Amino acid sequence: MASADGTILPADDVPADTTALFTVRELDGEQIHEAVLIDTDDGIEAWLNRCMHFTHIGLDKGSGAEYRDGEIVCTNHGAMFAADTGYCTFGPCEGAYLDSVAVAVEDGQVKLADGRYEFVATGPNEDDGDLTSTSNVEF
Repeated sequence: MASADGTILPADDVPADTTALFTVRELDGEQIHEAVLIDTDDGIEAWLNRCMHFTHIGLDKGSGAEYRDGEIVCTNHGAMFAADTGYCTFGPCEGAYLDSVAVAVEDGQVKLADGRYEFVATGPNEDDGDLTSTSNVEF
């Protein structure tokens, strides 16, 4: 459920060993995106939920993305992204960056602080009616 002040969830609920999924809507264009929160050594970061190798593939498929040694791992191709910078350190998109989503922690709450988006809900995009193939095989 959307909050009027952009509150995503309590900071204490952001997991330290995986990601938390939430949904945002572009203010100009109305496109909806999933994003992930991750608790890093430097604070809570947020990224759009898409691997930079194939951007239609989510890092978090609904149960949290794999997170180890400070990196988010794309289970589809093994790409690894530094959780604090979004930089791809290994894999087919090495050198690319995840798309950031600005968040802030205020009074113990993680809030959306990115002027490009409005907060929709915690969890996955429930309105995703796209039934096209998600195959990552290229011909």
